[in-house]
Amino acid sequence: MSAPRSTSRILALAGAIPFALAIGAGTAAASTAPSAPTSSDANGATPIPIDITAEGCAAPESEYPSGGLVFEVRNVDATAVTEFEVLSGDRILGEKENLPPGFSGSFSLQLGPGTYELYCPGADTERSEFTLVGELDQSAPTDVAGVLAEGADGYLGYVRNQVTEMQTAVAALDAAIQSGDVDAAKLAYIQARPFYERIEPVAESFVLGDRNLDAAIDLRADDVAPTDLEGFHRIEYGLWTEASTDGLADVSAQLVTDVASLQQLIDGLGGLQAFDLANGAVGLLDEAASGKITGEEERYSHIDLLDLAANVEGSEQAFAYLEEGLTMIDPDLVATIKERFAALDAVVQGLADPSEPSGFPLYDTLTTEQTRQLSDALQAVAEPLSQVAAKVVAA
Repeated sequence: MSAPRSTSRILALAGAIPFALAIGAGTAAASTAPSAPTSSDANGATPIPIDITAEGCAAPESEYPSGGLVFEVRNVDATAVTEFEVLSGDRILGEKENLPPGFSGSFSLQLGPGTYELYCPGADTERSEFTLVGELDQSAPTDVAGVLAEGADGYLGYVRNQVTEMQTAVAALDAAIQSGDVDAAKLAYIQARPFYERIEPVAESFVLGDRNLDAAIDLRADDVAPTDLEGFHRIEYGLWTEASTDGLADVSAQLVTDVASLQQLIDGLGGLQAFDLANGAVGLLDEAASGKITGEEERYSHIDLLDLAANVEGSEQAFAYLEEGLTMIDPDLVATIKERFAALDAVVQGLADPSEPSGFPLYDTLTTEQTRQLSDALQAVAEPLSQVAAKVVAA
């Protein structure tokens, strides 16, 4: 992913939505209303308070000891910023989203020595570096298979973080629906959607007894009546077509339960293989090309481009966690994929519309030429990306 996190920047511009190298998985706390984060050094973790302002989101110090870290994030007054990320290269190690001014949240990471970036898209200075010092992990793998396995572990941390954030988002959606506030529920729906779309290939693989969680959470209306749906799209139909929360209270409560079940299953997942990431990266682009770009995913709200951007970001993250190992196998293929992801990001970013709650124009306002450009850019990435699974399996 050679473009500098452009997908997240688009979402942040809208003001609506918007692990380490995965030495450890991140855990994200719920966003809270205006109150300063409380410092804590429980379990020996180093607290790093981050105040997001219109100027940026730099850490108070330039160096910290490596190991356990707690990022305690507060948006002081940055109206153009709604998210904060810790990056290693193109990999998102930890993040906190949906942080308008006055809100705070925290997440924990276990990181080794090195230089990392703090990223708050929309600030005057979006990126700042900080350094962790200490002893290098002499057990870190140097062979291709080991590096790929470490990348897969890191990506699993990213997936877990997305589901944790989704739990917070669907809880806010449920609260708005239970209160009968249609406008608040629409915004909460928009804020909740990207989390699932970034990790769909992993999330859709679980069946809980006789309950298919992907169908329960994200089934679209095809062969069933909209009112017979469950999950997100039954809520979408009620909010946008019926303009009411009537009949949605039980649906919303069940969505909260299903996402909690998904969290438990993913937390208990033993691990992923490198080919899972490779196939998932392609699968997310296929999702974008087959559902979002046709307007079939969000057929009532027409916020398909938000979902498409999330699919692209999720695909980029799966690839980013494979990049180090894949570079040891085929550096030319890596360069091609990064170049084409950058071109795709530019097309998506070119469609951004900060005046829309989702950060993008409604799907039914796109021109034929705009959809063609998106389709071409998606296919241009998918072709070389489809070669990755065979490369990593043979490693």
